[in-house]
Amino acid sequence: MGQLLHIVTPLHKRTMRDYLGRMTDDKVHCMETARRYDEQFWDGDRRYGYGGYRYDGRWSVVARSLTEKYNLASDAKILDVGCGKGFLLYELIQLLPQAAVVGFDISSYAIENAKPEIRDKLFVQKAQQDFPYKDKQFDLVISLGALHNLPIQDLAVALGEIERVGKHKYIMVESFRNERELFNLQCWALTCESFFCPESWTWLFEQFGYTGDYEFIYFE
Repeated sequence: MGQLLHIVTPLHKRTMRDYLGRMTDDKVHCMETARRYDEQFWDGDRRYGYGGYRYDGRWSVVARSLTEKYNLASDAKILDVGCGKGFLLYELIQLLPQAAVVGFDISSYAIENAKPEIRDKLFVQKAQQDFPYKDKQFDLVISLGALHNLPIQDLAVALGEIERVGKHKYIMVESFRNERELFNLQCWALTCESFFCPESWTWLFEQFGYTGDYEFIYFE
């Protein structure tokens, strides 16, 4: 299996979260709304998801870290599974203008409202469906903050497809190391289906044949 990385964690830690406030704010209703992945999730009230933040360039540091970690060539082929509005792919093509980037997401709203510079590189698809690509077609396949939203049977398919089409792979999922972090995650998560500690995640990676790199974010 690959390496445990520390790429997204600094960005994740920049955000303050009111865990109890989220849990007591009609959470079942908020979960049902968030899981439609429509305008409310992306650009509605914060209680339903992202809260409509204006993109501020925060993913540029992640793009640079990925470029350096995987020594990506100027014409690298990169796939983002669960790309959202394409912010990370946008930053990657700022660094690698000749790169062939593509991404997909379950949310048609996210794709339709992606950054204009990247929108024509994105399409709607579920991560648990067969990817329309050849074996090892991409120099790097990434998936950040998406796979924990799948139940375990769908997770097996998604990891298998990421493994199949990527020469290098890097995924980030939510996890917990103790009871407090599990509680905080359960309070905060609106769309998470797979709640696993790091040891369980890595066991699943091995069972599903995933050999790429990975990172866990925690809700401390």
